[in-house]
Amino acid sequence: MPEQNQVAEDALPNVNGEQLRPIDMQALLDAPRSIHKPRILMLYGSLRERSYSRLVTEEAARILRRLGAEVRIYSPAGLPLPDSTTADHPKVQELRELSIWSEGQVWCSPERHGSMSGIMKAQIDWLPLSTGGVRTTQGRTLAVMQVSGGSQSFNAVNQLRILGRWMRMVTIPNQSSVAKAFAEFDEAGRMKPSPYYHRIVDVMEELMKFTLLLRDRSAYLTDRYSERVESAEEVAKRVNQRSI
Repeated sequence: MPEQNQVAEDALPNVNGEQLRPIDMQALLDAPRSIHKPRILMLYGSLRERSYSRLVTEEAARILRRLGAEVRIYSPAGLPLPDSTTADHPKVQELRELSIWSEGQVWCSPERHGSMSGIMKAQIDWLPLSTGGVRTTQGRTLAVMQVSGGSQSFNAVNQLRILGRWMRMVTIPNQSSVAKAFAEFDEAGRMKPSPYYHRIVDVMEELMKFTLLLRDRSAYLTDRYSERVESAEEVAKRVNQRSI
């Protein structure tokens, strides 16, 4: 009797049994491994001639290349404001194509008025959750960084984390916040040795590890029961319409 009661207690009358599937251990643990270099897209949030978010991004890119990544840095110069034009604008198309190309991303923003910059937010706002059935960010890994003109703060990276989750990305635990960024670079734009520099190395190393670990499992990790049910229902509707 106790076993029968447990079976009754564990019944899931509101679940589609065909779509709630056992965890596929082979897809999770034994996925075929890609052999190409991890593809990393980097975004920064300032157009200043001596942009510290760009300098941090370029420094991080050097580290990523040393670790074996293929890196592309997107320049936000010329990107229109969201909704001010159509998505076929060349800068918008470039951004979206790079996001689809990527397997991991790095977002680095200056902190302005206690927030990320508008330039940083505009880039993210031009990235749709889905376009033509292709998701431009879902399943990609993400590292977040910020630079500040004053004392160390974490407002921008905290906001970037929220956006990363909203964009269905896997944001790594580590992050970088460079305080008084103007004092951290030499005249040539290279970052000086410091604990801030060491943290950036930490973050890029961690991003590479997570990207290598997850990129071949991304499709399975982001496969959702709710979407499978919705897809099955749409198929059933089409079949039923044809039979009428």
